[in-house]
Amino acid sequence: MYIYPKPIYNISINTIEHTLSLYIDDELFKTYPVAVGKPSTPSPKGIFTIVKKLLYPGGPYGVRWIGLSKHHYGIHGTNNPNSIGKDISHGCIRLYNEDVTELYDLVLIGDTVEIM
Repeated sequence: MYIYPKPIYNISINTIEHTLSLYIDDELFKTYPVAVGKPSTPSPKGIFTIVKKLLYPGGPYGVRWIGLSKHHYGIHGTNNPNSIGKDISHGCIRLYNEDVTELYDLVLIGDTVEIM
């Protein structure tokens, strides 16, 4: 029996274009529109890892929370879908709830997230 290796998932977030791109084994799988941090509370730049995943975190975080190794920052849904595509958050990356649900089901703790 051949055991297939686990795919490698990487996320790249472009804060200027307001996009989150998901790569599987270095091949672009899907790109999602996002909201990013406003000028007074910008999204942190750098390479981070996923350290926590929560279902239904409540409040403004929508239906999923994907916590990053940068404390207090994450990728999450939103209760304000009109914010997507804008510089509006306190630094977190917001997605439509249906998009963050799909992303949440694919990525694992330890996967890499680059914000640029």
